[in-house]
Amino acid sequence: MANLETALKEALTIDGAIGAALVDYGSGMALGALGDNTELDLNIAAAGNTDVVRAKMRTMEMLNLHDNEIEDILISLSSQYHLIRPLTTKSGRGLFLYLALSRSRANLAMARHQLRSIEAALEL
Repeated sequence: MANLETALKEALTIDGAIGAALVDYGSGMALGALGDNTELDLNIAAAGNTDVVRAKMRTMEMLNLHDNEIEDILISLSSQYHLIRPLTTKSGRGLFLYLALSRSRANLAMARHQLRSIEAALEL
């Protein structure tokens, strides 16, 4: 089991990683963040992506998709991928892992797989 700091450090070892954060989507606050702040302000990204998660949660509620959980949300930019992975454990409810990747250096399938493993090992 990994603590928050270990999980974020492991996320930054993913090929192409620019930054990673654990975010509370109730408040929009990053509980922890690591990465290159010259390329991306993780606190602004955390707050902005909170709106994305909330919107998707509301949409799922309106569609009565109660028996489904979001695995991840992908935002593809011309030079970056942004992965959002809501936590599914009881202690992780209301939180999501956020990972920003350089599109030219990342393998998206591997990044999704590794982020899923990081979530599984995360102990809050």
